Amino acid sequence: MSITIEEQKKRAAEAALEYVGKLPSGAVIGVGTGSTANHFIDGLRDFSRHLDGAVASSQASQERLQAAGIEVMDLNMTGTLPLYVDGADESNAALQLIKGGGGALTREKIVAAASETFVCIVDESKKVEQLGAFALPVEVLPMARSYVARQIVALGGDPELRESFVTDNGNYILDISDMDLYDPCTVEAKLNQLPGVLTVGLFAQRPADILMVAHSDGTVSVETV
Repeated sequence: MSITIEEQKKRAAEAALEYVGKLPSGAVIGVGTGSTANHFIDGLRDFSRHLDGAVASSQASQERLQAAGIEVMDLNMTGTLPLYVDGADESNAALQLIKGGGGALTREKIVAAASETFVCIVDESKKVEQLGAFALPVEVLPMARSYVARQIVALGGDPELRESFVTDNGNYILDISDMDLYDPCTVEAKLNQLPGVLTVGLFAQRPADILMVAHSDGTVSVETV
């Protein structure tokens, strides 16, 4: 009997809690944003005495962590984090990701970069042979929206402004369709160089270290590169 996508997300999140239990007492971890990360945050209630706190990648995650009894800390005060757990919108075999469907890509990328181990938790629908079926989010400064969109068109992409949405940083999101992501690292670098781009939702130069995939049969597999 197969389980639902939502149950798959929950099982992947629960499996990732094992990595929290292996940390020394008093650790501070990074926590991502989104529906799968929410299941992970809910499970952290049982670790409130084991952890000193967590760094949140969004205001929404901060509020959920606080509701779970986890102290939310400023990354500037924590130094390098031993663990970061977050979901993804797509992942390939190299554990390169598209993230940002929830609009928190900039803070997610910062926390991932500041972490020793990035554990990505997904349901099986997020595994793809090549990235790009999911529109690639790009966070842009408001004044650069039109300029960046034109440059993306010149690079072969089809950008669309995410309507009625402003990031926690006060910026806009352009969602790019039809972008050739055969070489994700190169595309990430090109887009990052455009003036006005804050962050690209490609996590290719810093991919996940561990991918936990929950399947419809109820099992969770672990992938590394």
